Amino acid sequence: MIVALAGGVRPRALYRFRGPVTNHGAEPRPPCLLGGGGPTVARVSTRIYITSAEGHTGKSSIALGVLDTLSHELGRVGVFRPVARSTSEPDYVLELLLSHDSVDLPYDDCIGVTYDDVHADPDAALATIVGRFAAVERQCDAVVIVGSDYTDVGSPTELSFNARIAANLGAPVLLVLGGRTSDGQRPRSGADMRQVAELTTTELRSEHAGLLAVIANRAEPGHLDEVVAGIGDALAASPEGLVPVWAIPEDRVLVSPTLRSVMQATGARLLRGDEALLDREAVGVVVAAMSMENVLPRLTEGAVVVVPGDRSDVLVATVLAHASDTFPSLAGIVLNGGFDLAPQVVRLIGGLGSPLPILWSELGTYDTALTITQTRGRLAADSSRKTDLALSLFERHVDGEELLRLLQVSPSKVVTPLMFEYQLLDRARSSRKHIVLPEGDDDRILRAASSLLQRGVAKLTLLGNEASVRARGAELGLDLTDAAVLDPTDHELQVKFATEYAALRAHKGITMDMAMDTVTDVSYFGTMMVRLGLADGMVSGAKHTTAHTIRPSFEVIKTLPDVGVVSSVFLMALADRVLVYGDCAVIPDPTAEQLADIAISSAQTAEQFGIEPRIAMLSYSTGTSGSGADVEKVRQATALVRERRPDLLVEGPIQYDAAADPTVAAAKMPDSEVAGRATVFIFPDLNTGNNTYKAVQRSAGAVAIGPILQGLRKPINDLSRGALVSDIVNTVAITAIQAGTAATEGASL
Repeated sequence: MIVALAGGVRPRALYRFRGPVTNHGAEPRPPCLLGGGGPTVARVSTRIYITSAEGHTGKSSIALGVLDTLSHELGRVGVFRPVARSTSEPDYVLELLLSHDSVDLPYDDCIGVTYDDVHADPDAALATIVGRFAAVERQCDAVVIVGSDYTDVGSPTELSFNARIAANLGAPVLLVLGGRTSDGQRPRSGADMRQVAELTTTELRSEHAGLLAVIANRAEPGHLDEVVAGIGDALAASPEGLVPVWAIPEDRVLVSPTLRSVMQATGARLLRGDEALLDREAVGVVVAAMSMENVLPRLTEGAVVVVPGDRSDVLVATVLAHASDTFPSLAGIVLNGGFDLAPQVVRLIGGLGSPLPILWSELGTYDTALTITQTRGRLAADSSRKTDLALSLFERHVDGEELLRLLQVSPSKVVTPLMFEYQLLDRARSSRKHIVLPEGDDDRILRAASSLLQRGVAKLTLLGNEASVRARGAELGLDLTDAAVLDPTDHELQVKFATEYAALRAHKGITMDMAMDTVTDVSYFGTMMVRLGLADGMVSGAKHTTAHTIRPSFEVIKTLPDVGVVSSVFLMALADRVLVYGDCAVIPDPTAEQLADIAISSAQTAEQFGIEPRIAMLSYSTGTSGSGADVEKVRQATALVRERRPDLLVEGPIQYDAAADPTVAAAKMPDSEVAGRATVFIFPDLNTGNNTYKAVQRSAGAVAIGPILQGLRKPINDLSRGALVSDIVNTVAITAIQAGTAATEGASL
């Protein structure tokens, strides 16, 4: 009996091989295909060939999902495009995959041949592909091979050639079938999918390409089971046996063009509005060639509105509707017909201060609307929302563990920055803690929140005026539906927080009136949420100083038992491992007792993130070779750590080279269990720590994650005011992990 399941929290393999699966599926084709005798391709790395039977299946999003899945386990993942449209114009699929942090290959090296080369001499083109692929493979632990795009020759011929390439490269095929007809207008039924699967698998079989799994992409959301069953019926009759089948639902955002693409397609220019909003997806078209009262009811969320350039009344009404809370948020407006707006209309719209992009095009209404509807959405390297959404859909509907098992991927012994960042997100996702982000008026925070929610990393509350926060999120094309938004001036919460704060700070002379004013500050408001259990942790600092962010936590969260100070560490993700540096952000000149506190807290932080703590208490001398007050402070701190935590491995005073380099350690401290193998580096003062982490970050290309505050009863973490969206995402994940650990250890206020 065959069970077909398309839904569920964790996708499962739906159809399984009857026999064992080799690492790369089918054996390479005989050399005769290359036009003569020659060696077969050496098996060096994991390979997977992603192809489809037609165009517009969303193959690029599947390739991105596979690439991301492999990068979680392997350090060097490459991409290869056997056939590209040309070598003179950029291939957007290849650019997308090369932009992934796990890939470090030159663009030109990742292309085999062009369509023209295939037309001229298919066998010679195939030989070139094999040779160029081998050069890429030598540099990688795995290679994701992405087939051609069906923009040149007929589908049967093109699928056949892709199958030949896969067989000659010894790469198993991940077949992507479109859940909609090739024009994208009609969803395919289970019977349709069975027919497509029968035709395509027969073509693969005829070219001796091995089938690894099948993904039905862009399937009708309510009919995933039917789609999977249809494909399964086709595979059940095939001689190779059964393989896994997964189905991913259609999502309008992924297939919708950005407003920037609309502008380029219609030959329009930006008349006014926020240029950053051109990257929002236009998920519908409204032709406003009618009176104002008839246009307004037809406005839809995320639509681009086509307005005749001589209908200034409709234009003004549309801009006002977008600014109103009672109408949908629009992607933009296209003024068509080539009419210039009257100066008074331009002044009126300018006075409204709306960031809504207004484009000006010379095309007529029909041509404008037709061009927009024919403009296809692309998953491109600069589309962070689409990337997050594509990865989220892949993770939810494709069993990544099963895919890795089929490819027989063994986890890498090294930990790259990307692998570590994924581990952070994965651990945070497993507990789904509630994190408050006080700076809801910062675009970086909103973008990070959208990414975190798409990937299911944490529950989030944003602080700010709800209407303003959600309106800005909509303008940026972000999905913040699952985020809670709280206003720090909310009277009920203000009274609740002020009462608690006044009681805690009464000994400092804080009155209720003073507390009412204090808790409306976003940092205090967010910290009080954590204090009272309305959130598990807080991340702030994108727009505020470190002092502004962490001062409230000193006042109301307090330190853990047996911890004298709040300190910080950076997780330094080097090319092959992760180290802990502390303190690099909080305490300028710690005493010996404070250094011991920092060391013990840093060791606990290391353990939280899966790093075995071996502590190096750094100084300008090693062992007994030096003297002086600074060295003595480190020596005393080391003794205190050993006294308080005899279970920890600690060495000090020790110089950085002796702590990090086994060769130096063998000469200076040959009997030490820490020297040459240290994972936790404790600096004698803030000046040394801060400069060292920045020097290593810049010179060694390390990813510095932090600062991570430690020693508090509940996690509060600070951001740099220059923080990137990825920094915010990582810090939220870290805070969620800390919150999970605190809950496990039973820390309470």
